[in-house]
Amino acid sequence: MGIEVVVEGLTKSFGRQSIWRDVTLTLPAGEVSVMLGPSGTGKTVFLKSLIGLLKPEKGRVLINGVDMVNSPERDVYETRKLFGLMFQDGALFGSMSLFDNIAFPLREHTRKKESEIRRIVMERIEVVGLLGAEGKLPGEISGGMRKRAGLARALVLDPQIILCDEPDSGLDPVRTAYLSQLLIDLNAQIDATMLIVTHNLDIAATVPDNMGMLFRRELVTFGPREVLLTSEEPVVAQFLAGRREGPIGMSEEKDAAALAAEADAVGAAAARPRAIVPQLEPSPGLPPRRAVARRRERVMGMIDQLPPAARSAIRRTYERGAGAPTLPLPAAGSGA
Repeated sequence: MGIEVVVEGLTKSFGRQSIWRDVTLTLPAGEVSVMLGPSGTGKTVFLKSLIGLLKPEKGRVLINGVDMVNSPERDVYETRKLFGLMFQDGALFGSMSLFDNIAFPLREHTRKKESEIRRIVMERIEVVGLLGAEGKLPGEISGGMRKRAGLARALVLDPQIILCDEPDSGLDPVRTAYLSQLLIDLNAQIDATMLIVTHNLDIAATVPDNMGMLFRRELVTFGPREVLLTSEEPVVAQFLAGRREGPIGMSEEKDAAALAAEADAVGAAAARPRAIVPQLEPSPGLPPRRAVARRRERVMGMIDQLPPAARSAIRRTYERGAGAPTLPLPAAGSGA
């Protein structure tokens, strides 16, 4: 099972430029989470801070009792082995075959025999659907195949936490849909904690258990997917609808006058309820995701603290049946 990741008061700057400040959230063990945000909001910086590759000025990232910000480097290095990281471009070595690219972490960080390395690599290649391509160079395959090879490499050390940095970048909608299904299937098979950084609305709508959003150097929200998908926050409503009206501008945040001129249009649009697309389920023949039952119990335990629209959406989801054991729903008069 994956490991809980607790982020407390994380603040990061480059020189005088504040990237984000006081970010606090918990990635629940074994669940799939997505972090949204417009381009340039520091989503990739956030991933690198979780794994200890960048050092925030303030705050903590707690994993199995180790603080990835402040603990001794040897402890951070050992804890980093719990992670698998899928980069935007796959980050493959161009002169190596896919097999050697995927085997690289095993040869670099373990003392396994070559026969054992081959067994592990071929298993991961099969999981991501690349059997037959292992002898090819990265330049000889499509961008989508390079993404999957990068994911296979992230999996060879049996990570308990998987970070995916914009896995959809450069992919067409069909390949993005295949990748979304692959991520859900992986979670069903290995029960790892997963965080996907993206601005792709199709991934955001169908993949995660939990969603967050970074904007204006702040964490706008983080919690069960229904909270963000029903949110009336102007920046969330604008982002999910892909509209020009709202706080997000082409190059920077809009000023107060521009926002005031748009306020009526944004308010009217935000008042319309958005339909929530059902979350993807594992492909036929795979086990059910163990995270589903854990997540249901966790969400039902906090439902009284959630906004009314999110409570109603959660109730509808579980009344339809989401593949988890039956738990008592709140009474109809509980304010949802």
